[in-house]
Amino acid sequence: MSDIVIRSESDEDRDPIRVIHCEAFGRSEEAELVDELRLVASPYISLVAARGSALVGHILFTPVHVVDADPSSMLVGLGPMAVTPGAQRAGVGSRLVRAGLSECRAREIGAVFVLGHPELYPRFGFVPAHTLGFQFVSEAFADAFFVQELRPGALVGLAGHVRYLPPFEAV
Repeated sequence: MSDIVIRSESDEDRDPIRVIHCEAFGRSEEAELVDELRLVASPYISLVAARGSALVGHILFTPVHVVDADPSSMLVGLGPMAVTPGAQRAGVGSRLVRAGLSECRAREIGAVFVLGHPELYPRFGFVPAHTLGFQFVSEAFADAFFVQELRPGALVGLAGHVRYLPPFEAV
């Protein structure tokens, strides 16, 4: 997949991004979530993977906060992320995650949370969030909820429930 270019989303990418999410998940909920998050998230990071003029992947990072913590903390959640079925298992998702984390560091984001596959995210430096005192909704998600501190000390003094933006509650 050396012909893949990772870049920021443009306005013209919105319809193809919808298609990527619908194809990857086999439903429209994640595509609708991305559309809703663009309206309410500020700031957000949205990257696409392009092969020539065709988009084959997308990743989104939006603000999250820890309940009862200073809301000015620069914390984000990774997701949703999707890769078209024809480009899956070829490293596109990994490249999107790495590029997204790099962009988060460049923007001085303190930490990134993700609810995802336990075998995937530790490869990128994520650790189980519960080991640092964080949880998503309930303990039932402990094995799939991860965090990566990007700025040393960003999570010092923080712990508790991590809340994503309201549109996530519908998915």
